[in-house]
Amino acid sequence: MNATSRKISFQGEPGAYSHQACHEAMPDYQAIPCATFEDAIDALRSGETDLAMLPVENSTYGRVADIHHLLPDSGLHIVGEAFVRVHINLLAVKGTKLSEIRSATSHTVLLGQCREFLRKHGLKPVTGADTAGSARHIAELADPARAALASELAGEIYGLDVLARHIEDHANNTTRFLIMSRDNDMSRRAETMMTTFVFRVRNIPAALYKAMGGFATNSVNMVKLESYMVGGSFAATQFYADIEGHPDDPNVRLAMDELAYFTTDVKVLGVYPADPYRKEIADQA
Repeated sequence: MNATSRKISFQGEPGAYSHQACHEAMPDYQAIPCATFEDAIDALRSGETDLAMLPVENSTYGRVADIHHLLPDSGLHIVGEAFVRVHINLLAVKGTKLSEIRSATSHTVLLGQCREFLRKHGLKPVTGADTAGSARHIAELADPARAALASELAGEIYGLDVLARHIEDHANNTTRFLIMSRDNDMSRRAETMMTTFVFRVRNIPAALYKAMGGFATNSVNMVKLESYMVGGSFAATQFYADIEGHPDDPNVRLAMDELAYFTTDVKVLGVYPADPYRKEIADQA
């Protein structure tokens, strides 16, 4: 298979931040837009695409809840991760001045990430379907009083001017994406590997505390642990975890064995190389 024939699906319209993630992390793949996360997953499962790029969390807004529910039952596997710096830009029809803008349209998540800029310039936030779709909508309206909040890539695609660059409230605004595949690659492909899994605890006292003890005693660094309800019941809780290490590492193997004793339905979602950005974060800490 040559590079030009490989495809990667993402949720959103051309110019979305997921599209940007595909360009940056998998530049040799043709990015295929999909209306929903489910559609992006189905495109991969059906063989229409070779990979899928899914956002899992943002440093400002938090986790992308839909992904946590979709991944365990998707039948897909995480084979990589990508941290993408989210720069928010104010886009408007060509020739427009910032002083003419009265409102800014974007996905509610993006609107919440640049409140200070909107308040400073007296711009009314208007909720749109998504970021790139908002840029396309503003281009179609051709109204100099209305702008969109989106990526520079979206501005290029829809022929909009960038009136203000990097207007996000937090300078480190970053989204973490998971690269999904139909194939489960458990090989060690980098010095630092990540393992992601989900589990449910057994109905015994202090089960979660005991399950986590194995990671502490075996010096396994757990970088993420989140819980969320499943099956529409307050009594059914599933946990999502990211750890540093490979399942073949002796300390990880021991920790996972102990986890299995106190839990049910342990499912490894992927084993993949850590993005270099993780080391940058550690060096800055």
